[in-house]
Amino acid sequence: MAIHPTALIAPDAQLAPDVEVGAYAVIGAGVRLAEGCWVGPHAVIEGPTTLGKGNRVFQFASIGGAPQDLKYQGEPTRLEIGDGNVFRENCTINRGTTKDQLVTRIGSNNMFMAGSHVGHDSVVGSHCVFANAATLGGHVHIGDWVHMGGFAAVHQFCKVGAHAFVANNTAVTRDVPPFVMAVGRPAEPHSVNAEGLKRRGFSPEQIRNIRGAYRILYRSKLKLADAMGELTRLSAQQPELAPLVEFLNDSTPRRERVGIVR
Repeated sequence: MAIHPTALIAPDAQLAPDVEVGAYAVIGAGVRLAEGCWVGPHAVIEGPTTLGKGNRVFQFASIGGAPQDLKYQGEPTRLEIGDGNVFRENCTINRGTTKDQLVTRIGSNNMFMAGSHVGHDSVVGSHCVFANAATLGGHVHIGDWVHMGGFAAVHQFCKVGAHAFVANNTAVTRDVPPFVMAVGRPAEPHSVNAEGLKRRGFSPEQIRNIRGAYRILYRSKLKLADAMGELTRLSAQQPELAPLVEFLNDSTPRRERVGIVR
């Protein structure tokens, strides 16, 4: 274990033997750091917070801070982080609140660039990229392989589906379905994130099918219910559409309240 002598480590913090902690970093009470974690100088990690293996926390990042919620009264909520994430300078990740599941969850192998923010009670999948100053409000759900452009923001209670791309400076105020590239303020559907799908090994045929599904959802002038019915039928022979169908079928009352980008 390589801990700089100026670092402050709470007595009950649990650090794996090979964890490295830089100068003037603060590791608070209730923090657990698994094998291979590296905490840079001046970074702060507050608990209760758990970091899995191989996470890297750069200088001036604030991980596990209290939720920015006026209703929060110091209740014991937590932050759970998977493996292999990178939290760059001035990144902020807040714990959960009692108004949801008491926890904020981050998956594995994500990149959070400088100044990015994850609000309380949010759930972030794995293999996501948050460019500089990308921001999530509270209670936001982000699927796997989502790319958030610089200064993009997602309003509280919204969802962004797997493999979606949220362009820079975009303001998401409604749900963004899987595979969709969202652009604008407020966000509107622009196209399919085809380049991202190619990089992740989707075949040309699968991408064509996803483009076809996009046209049904956004270019056919069908009502949403009718478009969903057609996509459900197609997904029986095109399994790559299943995540899109599942996303669109996710709780009718919720969809009526938030809606999808259209």
